[in-house]
Amino acid sequence: MTNSNEYYDLTIIGGGPVGMFAATYSRMHMAKTQIIESLDNLGGQVTALFPAKTLYDIPAFYKISGKKLVENLNEQTVAFKPDIFLKETVQSFTKTDQGFEIQTNKRTTYSKAIIIAAGIGSFEPRRLRVRSAEQFEGKLLHYFISDPTIFKDKNIAIAGGGDSAIDWALELAPLAKSVTVTHRRDKFRALESSLDALHQMKNVNFLTPYTIKDLQEAPNDQIELTLQKAHDKEQKKVAFDNLIVNYGFSSSNNIIESWGLDMERHAIRVSEKQETSIPGVYAIGDTAYKEGRPALIASGMGESPTAVNNALLYVYPDRRQPAHSTELMLKYKQ
Repeated sequence: MTNSNEYYDLTIIGGGPVGMFAATYSRMHMAKTQIIESLDNLGGQVTALFPAKTLYDIPAFYKISGKKLVENLNEQTVAFKPDIFLKETVQSFTKTDQGFEIQTNKRTTYSKAIIIAAGIGSFEPRRLRVRSAEQFEGKLLHYFISDPTIFKDKNIAIAGGGDSAIDWALELAPLAKSVTVTHRRDKFRALESSLDALHQMKNVNFLTPYTIKDLQEAPNDQIELTLQKAHDKEQKKVAFDNLIVNYGFSSSNNIIESWGLDMERHAIRVSEKQETSIPGVYAIGDTAYKEGRPALIASGMGESPTAVNNALLYVYPDRRQPAHSTELMLKYKQ
């Protein structure tokens, strides 16, 4: 039998913004807590995919970059001292008499309860499906942006109709000479307020409804887009200094789906308590499914205290309902 001292109270699987805050809140309760993250640093999808992107839907911030958000969360998380294990992937977990045995690619560890905050799982961008795209990738064609300043005084095109495309257009318009947003439909999926702000910018243009059919080299180190109008034979060719494609990301939850949890639309079905179909295992953030849940960092942040509180009540059922965070902070400092 494994010694109970070897058990963490809570194990957070995933070190993105939601997992970081869950670990912080867990440590506010003085719970023995570990974060297990498969990437080589904390921040998850925000760090890996859009560190320079400006976020407009984080409470208490009118706007904040992904990098700054992660820096703030990291400062908070480290201050409360959970154990953090990076470049480590959870492969499976099994029930024990005291909680769970967790098998990673590096070790076996034990926890009385688990909170899964693995986001969308492994991910990669949906790439532009034209024959010539590959030769421009990483040069004039971009799926990720780590340094927005490379677009200073450039004429750039942004392809996509969701929040990510529009947010990047808002971010880059003050730097670029011009920004042209192209989308296959006249209507966008982005927030209305973001679209309204973009329409107010004088150096922003829209080309809709068009689909990119081909890419070619153009004079002066530019990239030429061949655009096909939807439901029409009309084509037009337009040259830009850079093309940014924001068609979203494809993800895989193959490992998570092997854990025997009830799934819905490739996410983990949870109760109002954020509990999964396995007692003692909870899920939060984009890895959790509830009807009508918006896929926002703010949603996951709100789910974190719910999951932590209920997980600790599961582990220690005789304890009273957890206190407010101000009380917890005073106890923690003592």
